[in-house]
Amino acid sequence: MARTRVRHTRIASLVALSAALPLLTGCGGEDAASSGPTDGENDKPVVVVTTTWEGAFAKAAGAEDVTVIVPRSVHHAPDYDPKPSDLAAVAKADFVLYAPFEPYAAKIKEAAGSKAKLVEVNLDNDPAKAGAEVTRLGGLFGTKDAAARWKTRLDGEVAKLNGELKAAWPNGKSPAVVSQVFTGWAAGLAGATTVGTYGPEPVTPAQLASLSAKKPAYVLDNAHMSTGTVLPDSGAEQVEIVNYPGEDLDLLAVYRKAAAELKKAMG
Repeated sequence: MARTRVRHTRIASLVALSAALPLLTGCGGEDAASSGPTDGENDKPVVVVTTTWEGAFAKAAGAEDVTVIVPRSVHHAPDYDPKPSDLAAVAKADFVLYAPFEPYAAKIKEAAGSKAKLVEVNLDNDPAKAGAEVTRLGGLFGTKDAAARWKTRLDGEVAKLNGELKAAWPNGKSPAVVSQVFTGWAAGLAGATTVGTYGPEPVTPAQLASLSAKKPAYVLDNAHMSTGTVLPDSGAEQVEIVNYPGEDLDLLAVYRKAAAELKKAMG
């Protein structure tokens, strides 16, 4: 993901939207403001997330009631302008999950007057880091068993995909790759040899010369912030890696999709 700028006008719009919240949540009564479980039938955490990426981590950790604010069609999440209905969802949440590059998430909670716990999520699809983050969220949600079961599935899926990708190595050798800073996990999944990285800023002429000189076979670009062909005339094949899951919030599907793209590139 790229570094972001939060425009003052958007923050102001959030504060303005908060004025409409009582009309959306039963005129601000106690029932509408309640943010935690109240009985045996509602003992599951209510989680609001900014994007499907955080949503996938929440689901993997065992959350069942997950509301995503930013539509998946918005590739650059911080460009999204929250609606009054978003604030209403936050007002009823137990947890609000966001990433550090989404600074408006705190403003959403503030504008909505929610008592939800604001949780910063380390959005990294590196299997070890993802597994650790899901385990941490499971502890917060009170769903440790579900998180542990998912981590077992993750470990099995990664081992399977890694074996398939290694079997697809051209000439049986680990391919040299250049990765965008947020796609390094895909290089690891393939067992590839990373010879350089770039981003999130556009590649400079000096970087272009340096990275091309390393003669990578593949460039693993970030589909969510692509700037076009990264190393033109280098002979490297560019592979688009998707970090965000679909509306089903299935993080394992992200690994499978990346593996499929990598196998296709390796022929």
